[in-house]
Formats: sequence, C-alpha cells, structure tokens
Amino acid sequence: MTFLMITGRTVNQGVTVENKTSAAYAAETSTCFMHEFDMLELGLADNDAVRVTGPCGEVVMRAVASPEVGMGTIFVPYGPYANHIIAAGTHSTGMPDFKSHEVALEPTDEEPKTVHELMEDLGGLAYDR
Repeated sequence: MTFLMITGRTVNQGVTVENKTSAAYAAETSTCFMHEFDMLELGLADNDAVRVTGPCGEVVMRAVASPEVGMGTIFVPYGPYANHIIAAGTHSTGMPDFKSHEVALEPTDEEPKTVHELMEDLGGLAYDR
C-alpha cells in the first residue's frame, strides 16, 4: 500500500536525543505510527515489522497504531530510519522535504536494523558503540 509519510519530533525522541546510541532512541525513531484501519487492512498488529520503501531506499520499522495519524498517512520520527528513505535534496532551503514523501508499506518478517547497521549501510561509520 502507498502512504504519505510525514516526519517530525516526538516527546520521547526529545528525551532520548542526547544519547542517539540508546535502545530508547532507536525504538522511538524506528517506529512507524499509522491509523489502526490501515494496519487492519495490512493485517498488522502493534509492533509488527513493516518494510517502508521511499524515494531513496527502504528500511524495516515497527508499526504502531496512533489515533493522531490520519488514514493513508504514516508518521515517522526524525532520525536515522527516516533519513534512510527520504531524498536528500533541499531545493536550496538547506532542509530536505520531511513532510511530502510517498512511500510503500508491506508487512515483513525481517527485524529492524540497529542504528549502527543503518549508518554502516549508508557508507558511514556506526555511531559510537
């Protein structure tokens, strides 16, 4: 299924942002919040794995129902998981388009990668372990 992906900060993310290598930060930023009816249509329960494919790549995340997210839309917190699938172009603004990406979602049996693995996949160095 195709969805409009928007990104932003969450309160839990703000609490853990000082330690981007923590399990709490990884858990928050690897969550794909979506409408419960969309989850039902995909046969998903809370914390099931989904593959999110965007304009620049794909990443496996955990789906969680949220009454604050409209049908046909997903919300992904800023961070390494969102950055893995969005286009880097800034249209001369200095900031990528974090609110307007069309993505495809599908259930998967794969586990989400760690932040360290994502950084290495992009050709960079893993965060300090």
